[in-house]
Amino acid sequence: MMARIFTYYILLLLLLTGTTIYAQEEKVGARIDAAQIMVGDQTRLFVEAQHNPNTSKLQWAVLPDTFNGLEIVEKGKIDTVRKGNLVTYKQRLLITGFDSGMHEVPRFIFTVLPGNGTPYTLQTDSFPILVQTVAVDTTQAFKGIKGIMQVKSTWLDYIWYIIGGVILIILIAVVTTYFIRNKKTAMPVILPQVPKETPNEKATRLLNELEQQKLWENNQPKEYHTQLVDILRSYIEERFGVNVMELTSDEILHKVALNKEMTSHRMLLSNIFYIADLAKFAKAQPTPQEHLSAMEYAKQFVVATKPVIVAEPQNSAV
Repeated sequence: MMARIFTYYILLLLLLTGTTIYAQEEKVGARIDAAQIMVGDQTRLFVEAQHNPNTSKLQWAVLPDTFNGLEIVEKGKIDTVRKGNLVTYKQRLLITGFDSGMHEVPRFIFTVLPGNGTPYTLQTDSFPILVQTVAVDTTQAFKGIKGIMQVKSTWLDYIWYIIGGVILIILIAVVTTYFIRNKKTAMPVILPQVPKETPNEKATRLLNELEQQKLWENNQPKEYHTQLVDILRSYIEERFGVNVMELTSDEILHKVALNKEMTSHRMLLSNIFYIADLAKFAKAQPTPQEHLSAMEYAKQFVVATKPVIVAEPQNSAV
């Protein structure tokens, strides 16, 4: 009797923990070629993440350009390897250091968004890198720096400068003579003033033009989302004066969170950037509804952030 009860509880426990076992499909990692380099030398850092796109969505970690005395000099593209239901993303980076000493590569944090459940994070391990200076042999005698040596030159060393100067003088003389001989009194042409587009009008026009190109319908989702995000970057710069053209999606969202006019629209932009990053970097195929939603979210953001013009009250005559 006791054995049956024990077996029953084991089966029940396995059923209850099935979700936890399933979540182990997501994992991240990082490794480095060399744990010791000379000042100014470079070493390769490999970052990878694995998840099941059928059950969750993965947000790539933010990789800063500098950290703990080290610098990233080159970021490779994110490669995708699919095996069964699992997709592995890999990225190669070149890092260097110009300050000697022991430095640390930090933990990189990834966010997992389950289809049903609470988002959670995964992080890589951190590890040290020793940056060494060039050894100096103190037993050798000190050698001073030699002075500047004068090199004799002749006019032939400047022949091409002389020829270029003569040709430039001739061209100036020919052009001047031509305009003097053909000088006419022209009536000034008054062109009608075209009203300048506001940032909202410009962004709306560009979004409508992009929508009419039907890029994602013609198997060009990457180009579609690249142009969509660039339109929003340009609009944010012109409308709010925030420089975001060279920032990543996560860095832009951080800037948005700090701006009191945009912070309430952060989730709207987050949805747009998430779909765009999948199409551009993770080589995922967003659904038609996600393509349409990205465009709709972009238009909503432009309309919602249109400046409100308040008319000044007129003074009534007494």
